[in-house]
Amino acid sequence: HIRVKIGFLFQSSALYDSMTVRENLEFPLRRHWITKTRDEVNELVMEALDNVGLTNAVDLMPSELSGGMRNRIWLARTFVLKPDIILYDEPTTGLDPITGREISKLIVDIQHKYNTSSIIITHDMGCARIVANRIMVLVNGVCYAEGTFAELEKSNDPNIKPFFE
Repeated sequence: HIRVKIGFLFQSSALYDSMTVRENLEFPLRRHWITKTRDEVNELVMEALDNVGLTNAVDLMPSELSGGMRNRIWLARTFVLKPDIILYDEPTTGLDPITGREISKLIVDIQHKYNTSSIIITHDMGCARIVANRIMVLVNGVCYAEGTFAELEKSNDPNIKPFFE
């Protein structure tokens, strides 16, 4: 029951290439033994796709999707369960700056719409600027500093400053 409340987004889209978009989104519902009617499952799938602007992709295969579309489907698959917390591993890796901003804004939209908390691991400071309320800077695997983006951006500390230049 606890696992259902935590969503994970891995660095790559991690979609099952032998399943359609619909089947990819249905998978977490089946995997966690969530009892829903066929209509309720379809409603959850379509709501998740609507949230990422891809309702028309429901019957496509992952190979038919662009990189940005795969990331959106990956995001939809994670929040089809409407978790309380979502853990993101480099959500904008490999994306062009425009698509990266779109994914970052989607993360914020999901946080607001579903009152979801997020923990995001990223090297993309553009993403961090958009999504972060608080930032923790790790140096040699240890929390070296924390604060808002604006607070850390003003730092002259040689271990922090390079991230914000």
